[in-house]
Amino acid sequence: MIIAVVGHSTKDVFHLRGSGPEKDEQQVESLGGVFYSVATLANLLSKDDRILPVFGVGERDYESVSERLQRYGNVETKGIFALRGETNRVHFFPGLNGGLAQCSKSIAPPIPFARIKPSLDADAVLINMASGFDITLETLDFVRMHVRDQRIPLHFDFHSLTLGIDRDHTRFRRPLTDWRRWCFMMDSVQLNEDEAAGLGSERYDEPTLINHLMPLMVNALLITRGERGASLIRQEHKRFDRHDIEGVQAEAPLDTTGCGDVFGAAFVYRYVESRDYVKAAEFANKIAAIKTGFRGIDGLDDIRRRQASTVETG
Repeated sequence: MIIAVVGHSTKDVFHLRGSGPEKDEQQVESLGGVFYSVATLANLLSKDDRILPVFGVGERDYESVSERLQRYGNVETKGIFALRGETNRVHFFPGLNGGLAQCSKSIAPPIPFARIKPSLDADAVLINMASGFDITLETLDFVRMHVRDQRIPLHFDFHSLTLGIDRDHTRFRRPLTDWRRWCFMMDSVQLNEDEAAGLGSERYDEPTLINHLMPLMVNALLITRGERGASLIRQEHKRFDRHDIEGVQAEAPLDTTGCGDVFGAAFVYRYVESRDYVKAAEFANKIAAIKTGFRGIDGLDDIRRRQASTVETG
């Protein structure tokens, strides 16, 4: 199995409220963005499989990042390239209702098609819009035409594409006037509930959005709902089939950052293996729930054991 992963890398900095007497702020730093997708796949696939990540990383981090990924044994790093300047740093601050507010600095320029093309001869391609500026619409057109000719599944995670950025680097939800062009001719499209609700300026409710999105030659739409699970809408013979997946009760949930990235990667892996959208979505839902039990990507290196433990206790 060969899976290509395209998207921006980040360094995530979590600003946490202190728990000591003085309650000083604590900072925890971790690799983020497309790293969640790559690490998930590296731990789910066998050592004989290959993951082909395509992303840029700041010059100072290039060697350490390459070495970190090479440890997996099934990640090829030829598609990783050094960027002038710093790796994009995403700061997470405590927000309203227990959520996290994002501040992004040093976002890399879009990845050109010339960087992506050598990795497209794969069993599937996952595009994770981790920063929202990962690729241009023109580049996406080149990618989907290439994979369509070879009938390679293309999974598109909207992620931060629905986020704008203001002068102080704070991210905010924004509608996309050209969302139909981004969705067109995709094997599968992934959105969370907030992304789906604010996708276009029309502010469609979910049933209306589904009726507008699915005819765009989309075979499967995934709407993730956090602890409440996910919904899968499939298109078969011009009719829609909906499958709602119940949430998985996570043990001692700690952090939801990266859960969507993990969901998308697990979905692509399971779909390539089974060619069954329902099985893939149900599997992805379980793996994403496991991710809530730890912060950062390091816990993903134990994902198979955690999955087996969940099956035994479930």
